[in-house]
Amino acid sequence: MSDVQPVPALIIGGFLGSGKTTLVDHLLREAQRDGVRLAVVSNEFGDTGIDKALLDAGEDGFVELDGGCVCCRLSDALPETVSTLLSKARPDRLVLECSGLAMPSDVMVQFWRQPLRSLTSDVVAVVVVDAERASSDEEPDETFVGQLSDTDLVLLNKCDLVGEDALVRARALVDELTGGRPILESVRSRVDADLLFPPDPEGLRARRDAHDHHHDHPHDHDRYGTEELTFTEELGERELIDRIVALGALRAKGFVRTPKGLRVVQGVGSRVEVTPPTKPVPEHLVGKVVVIRRK
Repeated sequence: MSDVQPVPALIIGGFLGSGKTTLVDHLLREAQRDGVRLAVVSNEFGDTGIDKALLDAGEDGFVELDGGCVCCRLSDALPETVSTLLSKARPDRLVLECSGLAMPSDVMVQFWRQPLRSLTSDVVAVVVVDAERASSDEEPDETFVGQLSDTDLVLLNKCDLVGEDALVRARALVDELTGGRPILESVRSRVDADLLFPPDPEGLRARRDAHDHHHDHPHDHDRYGTEELTFTEELGERELIDRIVALGALRAKGFVRTPKGLRVVQGVGSRVEVTPPTKPVPEHLVGKVVVIRRK
C-alpha cells in the first residue's frame, strides 16, 4: 500500500430523505464531466442506476463507471474496503455516504486511525439537511441533532421547497446545532464539488487532464470566489491558524514555512489543521494558500 497516493475524502451524512444519494449522484456526474477520477463507497445508492451494476461486481465488490469513476458498497470492514478500493482504482477523490441513521463522526474516527490515516490527505464531513424539515415547528429528532453536532459543513438542501421565512428558521436551527459551522444552500443537492473538497494549489488535476473541459456550474457557483494568498515570512502555527480562520474561508489549502519547518495548511470553516508534508513540495508552491470564500 506504500505506493498509493493519499486522496481527499468526503464523508456524507444526513437524515433519511435529506438528499444524500442525490448529492452522490451529482458529484459523480461532475467528476465524469471534469475528468476527475472519483471513488464512492455507499450503502444507499438508491435510484442512481448503480445498484444493478454492483450486483455483478464480483469478488472485488466495486464497479467502474463511464468517465473513470468507481463505486462499491459499504461493508462492516471499512478500512479494508477503502484500502482495496484506493489500491486498485487509484482515484483522485473519495466519497463515503453514510446511512441516514448513522453518525458521520463515528465514521470520521476511523479515518483518524491507520491505515486510513495514511491513505487520506484531507477528511471532511458534510451533513445534508432538508430545509423543510429544519424549518418545521416539530422538536428536532435526536439523530438529526447528533448528526449536526460534529460536522464540518452543512448542505442546506431543498431550499426551493420553502419560503424565505422558513429558510431563515432553518438556517437559525442549523447554526444553533452546529455552533456556527459553514452552511451551503442547494436545490437538488447541487453544489460545486470544489466547495466540498480542498482547493488544488498544485494544479495536479488540471495538468493531468488532457482535454479542455467546459465548466458549467448552474448552481450558485458565482456566489463564491477562489483566491491565492502569499505568505513570504515564517509564521508560528498558532498565528498561521488564527490568520486563516480570520479570513472566514469555507476551504483553504496551501504550504507555509513555520519555525518548525514547512507545513501543509488544510482548512474547513473554523477548523484549520497544520501538519508536516508527506511528500516533497515544489518550491513555487511554498508560501501559497488557496482559499474559497463567499464573495
